[in-house]
Amino acid sequence: MRLPIYQVDAFTDTLFGGNPAAVVLMQDYPADDVLLAIAQENNLAETAYLVPQGDDYQLRWFTPLLEVPLCGHATLASAAVVMERLRPQLDQLVFHTLSGPLTVRRDGQYYSLDLPARPVQQRADDPALEKILGARPLELWANEAACLAVLETEQQVRELRPDLRALACSGWDACIVTAAGTDGFDFVSRFFAPGHGVDEDPVTGSAHCALVPFWAHRLGKERFLAYQASARGGVLECHLLGERVQLRGQAVFYLEGSIMV
Repeated sequence: MRLPIYQVDAFTDTLFGGNPAAVVLMQDYPADDVLLAIAQENNLAETAYLVPQGDDYQLRWFTPLLEVPLCGHATLASAAVVMERLRPQLDQLVFHTLSGPLTVRRDGQYYSLDLPARPVQQRADDPALEKILGARPLELWANEAACLAVLETEQQVRELRPDLRALACSGWDACIVTAAGTDGFDFVSRFFAPGHGVDEDPVTGSAHCALVPFWAHRLGKERFLAYQASARGGVLECHLLGERVQLRGQAVFYLEGSIMV
């Protein structure tokens, strides 16, 4: 069976920037072990699978290790595939996912994603996590998906070199680190998820579903410009809308072809 595949760099306007995602088009979903095998073969942080559902699409996301309930950058990449390659007349579409219906709107070169907020709750200090990160968090917060460690400076976030193997065994499947930003950015972050098969994710929409409500409370505002300070880097325009988070960014196509399954 031959299936169309695209690889798209999300949350960037520059090729080889942002976060790459594979997008595979299907008429029906095969067994989950096939979806996982394709994701392992692609060896990207996320492979997205699209199946038509009326005028909308079903959307699922797999890392090389497992299926995840929410992925922002692969949703943006999927929207770019649909609205730039498959149905260029569209400026809005809905994906049906494990996190409910997700609406994406196109505005020129930008895409706006409507995602569920994932608020965090403060936790007690974790000396083991401090050792793993190699930096002492000022505060530790968490939701059901990840812990969120607040560091003192942007430089600490950028220079962090955590022990990823230890993090994978720590009980925290994923860890967001963040600090107030400079140079026009409200905050910066990085995201490590070795428990999900992704050592460091370059630009993480789902992490910003926690970061945006956190910084909204901290800074007393609802709109932000955020930077994820991975080696590839990515810029996200963020807006808290009640229990939803709107993320706005661009996408660049890298690859178009087909796979044989």
